[in-house]
Amino acid sequence: MHYLPNILFAIALIIGIGYFAKNVKKLIRNIKLGHDVDVSDNTSQRWKNMVMIALGQTKMVRRPISGFLHLVVYIGFIIINIEVLEIIIDGLFDTHRIFSSIGKLYGILIGTFEILAVLVFVSVIIFWIRRNILKLKRFWKSEMTAWPKSDANIILYFEMVLMTLFLVMNATDVPFQDMNSGNVISQFIAPWFSSLSEGSLHIIERTAWWLHILGILTFLNYLYFSKHLHILLAFPNTYYGSLKPKGQFDNLEAVTKEVRLMMDPNVDPFAAPAEGSETAVPAKFGASDVQDLNWVQLLNAYTCTECGRCTSECPANQTGKKLSPRKIMMDTRDRLEEVGKNIDANKGIFKEDGKQLLDNYITREELWACTSCNACVEACPVSINPISIIMDMRRYLVMEQSAAPTELNNMMTNIENNGAPWPYNQMDRLNWKNE
Repeated sequence: MHYLPNILFAIALIIGIGYFAKNVKKLIRNIKLGHDVDVSDNTSQRWKNMVMIALGQTKMVRRPISGFLHLVVYIGFIIINIEVLEIIIDGLFDTHRIFSSIGKLYGILIGTFEILAVLVFVSVIIFWIRRNILKLKRFWKSEMTAWPKSDANIILYFEMVLMTLFLVMNATDVPFQDMNSGNVISQFIAPWFSSLSEGSLHIIERTAWWLHILGILTFLNYLYFSKHLHILLAFPNTYYGSLKPKGQFDNLEAVTKEVRLMMDPNVDPFAAPAEGSETAVPAKFGASDVQDLNWVQLLNAYTCTECGRCTSECPANQTGKKLSPRKIMMDTRDRLEEVGKNIDANKGIFKEDGKQLLDNYITREELWACTSCNACVEACPVSINPISIIMDMRRYLVMEQSAAPTELNNMMTNIENNGAPWPYNQMDRLNWKNE
């Protein structure tokens, strides 16, 4: 019976990490539903972007108040959870504060953790006030209802509870308080429990200890279902982010090859390419569903923080248009999750469900409202590119359905016939510059 707590701890650890690993496997599977894209170029710049943007939070601090608070929560929460390593060792091997043997350095570490815990707690309260009392506009857009709205608050409550449990655990740990080293904050909380017996203090300390580690395991597994998945995915997402200048769009490879063939005088223009050859026409131009996107775009969707910076900077959204870049990413992720559940339900095979990303999630009105200004891409703190998805879906509408707006169709017809967007004779197509 003496080792029962250690056995229960090991079981909890195995279940928590095992379920997390299962969800990570599912996450990777879903992202790989996208087609391949080459992102092997300029690895040094990619590493630099990851360090500066994901680790250094350089794009977050462009808005100083929220950026600083986020930095405090990010650094504090990560550093404090270094202490989880000690909890795991203690829980498995029936030790108590095993790292205290390192002497004064231990006191410095725990003292730093306690200060950070208070800073995280205060920052989280400010975040909660900004979201629920001040009601900043970007947190109350039409797409931020039901689960997205609740999810943001649940995470804040999680962090407040975990920080409280950490401080209570330290304050009621009599041997730790007797060390008189590292209890920078908990020494002021300890008097709240001074009337209790040592046995009662031990029960409270053990309860806080168990709730703290179980809370961390729960939080870890909650990430998959939350917008806070970006805590893990921000690093690969910033690494694989586009290195091209903003505004530079990719040409469709199949179209590029076709044009090159047309310009090659040695190629028979009437010869049909063999099926499966490099010059064969792809099954679909553009994208109408998540499987038509590339895996980096699907990684983008899972990484979205739902912070709304993209939408708040979007000129189309500011002028009352239906487009919200944040909603584009949320819709892509929701559809991808739906496809993933379909595959799970059908033993690894996707069965047509009569739905797609286009129309069922993202409307055509949203797609054509985009000005392709890249304000959303510039604003995103984790290098997400909503425009790439919008443009791929536009390509599908134009090249597969000929469903572009009338104005755009007229322009493309003029370019094809006259070499200019205006209905001039080819000989007069440059006359516009004189007007």
